[in-house]
Amino acid sequence: MTVDRLVAALGTLRHTAPPALDDELFTGWLTAPSRLGEVFVAFTSNGVQFVRSTASLDGDPAAFAQAYRMRFARPLRAADRAPAGLLPVLGGRPGAPPALDLRGLSEFERDVLAATRTIPVGETRPYGWVAREGGSPRAVRAVASVLARNPVPLLVPCHRVVRADGGVGRYLFGTERKEALLRGEHANLDDVEALARRGLHYLGAGATGVVCFPTCHRARRIAPADRTGFATVVAATAAGYRPCPDCRPGVVA
Repeated sequence: MTVDRLVAALGTLRHTAPPALDDELFTGWLTAPSRLGEVFVAFTSNGVQFVRSTASLDGDPAAFAQAYRMRFARPLRAADRAPAGLLPVLGGRPGAPPALDLRGLSEFERDVLAATRTIPVGETRPYGWVAREGGSPRAVRAVASVLARNPVPLLVPCHRVVRADGGVGRYLFGTERKEALLRGEHANLDDVEALARRGLHYLGAGATGVVCFPTCHRARRIAPADRTGFATVVAATAAGYRPCPDCRPGVVA
């Protein structure tokens, strides 16, 4: 049954449907501007549930509706108002993030998305970091699979998760778009790449004795004469450094 026919059928009810019934039956959707260009957004009263760029679906609302139904098994209904906090975050502006509706995802998937959501603007973390922060340190490949299907990109910034070797890595909307998003957030990708060519993936500050990921806000304040590069956190701790309490590189090879 199509959405219009279902609405018509509901109209034949002898008693007025309760206000919550509409939300139980339908998911609202609209288009909105974002750093990815225009995006389709689906949301319930519990929060945003699905975001996809219009370019990835050839601008076709029907294709978005089909992709949504295949994943969430609910019909869409056009909405005229965006959820609170959605538009600033999509546009990369400061503000309280919107609520997310992650019902239907496994506990592991929710843990991965929750860990990813903590990565600050302009910083990156490797997949292994997300696995560890999400409570499953050995599940690096599974983390990558979850992020490849991230239902709410930008709101959960999977573009900030990169390869352990310093490479940007894949993205569900393409590597070029991922790099553009990171550069738009002023992530120091060129510094990371230069260090990686030397086999270095962490930076230690001699004055504080702290070792960080190179994109960490602490690392970016280290004076050139005071910084030491390390291939691993193990090597850094052996040299007397301690992991940064902000970026939490942990003891990862």
